[in-house]
Amino acid sequence: MSKNQDYLFQNLQEQNMTFEHVFSQIVSFMKSDPLGNYRLMVGTDSQVHRSYTVFITGIVIQNEGNGVWACIRKYVVPRKMLHLHERISLELSLTEEIVSMFTEGRKNELINIILPHLYQGATFVMEGHIDIGAGKRNKTSAFVKEMVTRMESMGVEPKIKPDAFVASSYANRYTK
Repeated sequence: MSKNQDYLFQNLQEQNMTFEHVFSQIVSFMKSDPLGNYRLMVGTDSQVHRSYTVFITGIVIQNEGNGVWACIRKYVVPRKMLHLHERISLELSLTEEIVSMFTEGRKNELINIILPHLYQGATFVMEGHIDIGAGKRNKTSAFVKEMVTRMESMGVEPKIKPDAFVASSYANRYTK
């Protein structure tokens, strides 16, 4: 894995976006409605194919009830990753890498957009969506505590299934 500028993101409108471009899109989205209720969510999902494994990390900024802006990053491992813990751990590592690009300075820049409007109800939260579930029948339930602790240690609110829709739904769509 490489430096921030080597990370490329895409969505239906744009290809080959740098993280700086992604961040400026998020800033623009939030500045268009500084009174909004924003959730910045990052999550990764994976899919094992015949000779490789695809990982998709989604970044979604949602203004609850007023739209979203989103993009993905694709990462391919040139082998079948059949061990569930290894795959989930790499999913979380890829999410952590993107979360870490939102430095304190960048997070403060986003918070400062809504700060003058807090008393009018504006909000901002950052979430890490983990594609695991705590249900007894869920194969990933054994990893919940470990993965949730990793997200919390980064100062990000962890979300697991069914609330981890950036990983389990948005990113999942692009792993096929």
